Amino acid sequence: MNRHRAAPGTDETDAPQQKVHIVQGEYFVSDDPNVVLVTLLGSCVAACIRDPVAGVGGMNHFLLPGSDKATHNGDAERYGVHLMELLVNGLLQRGARKDRLEAKLFGGARTIENLSDIGRQNATFAERFLKAEAIAFVGGSCGGENGRRLQFWPVSGRARQAFIAGKEIPIVVAPPPRADGDVEFF
Repeated sequence: MNRHRAAPGTDETDAPQQKVHIVQGEYFVSDDPNVVLVTLLGSCVAACIRDPVAGVGGMNHFLLPGSDKATHNGDAERYGVHLMELLVNGLLQRGARKDRLEAKLFGGARTIENLSDIGRQNATFAERFLKAEAIAFVGGSCGGENGRRLQFWPVSGRARQAFIAGKEIPIVVAPPPRADGDVEFF
């Protein structure tokens, strides 16, 4: 189930932080200063966009750059072209103005050698999108070979990342069949 949502605002500034986890195919918009958006990125890219005057911001998390054709099939949520539009429109609906938007991009790592560099393609797409939409690109961190844990405070624009060290994933092998011919289910 995809979460496309916008959080209600609050006047409480001393409330504890509310973490909102963003996974592939999601975006989230908030004007609550106590909200922190968190995600894990490999080759995916997260765009963190805010309007500092309106005090509203948000994050998306996309798997593939996509194209205009991609938004017409059932997998649109996976594509950057779709999620970037949803995020920008969500911000505008919450009082942001396009001429004040500023963006940070994270992710886009090359996590698998000897295959196409989808991470670079994602980052390049996001940069082109920002330029085409005249959204100020104010920083971030894309590329490399390691994934990232990302936190973004949508009202202040503060972002923090921690690189995830590459680890070999163990391969689980099915046990050999039993000699008596019975099948064991687990």
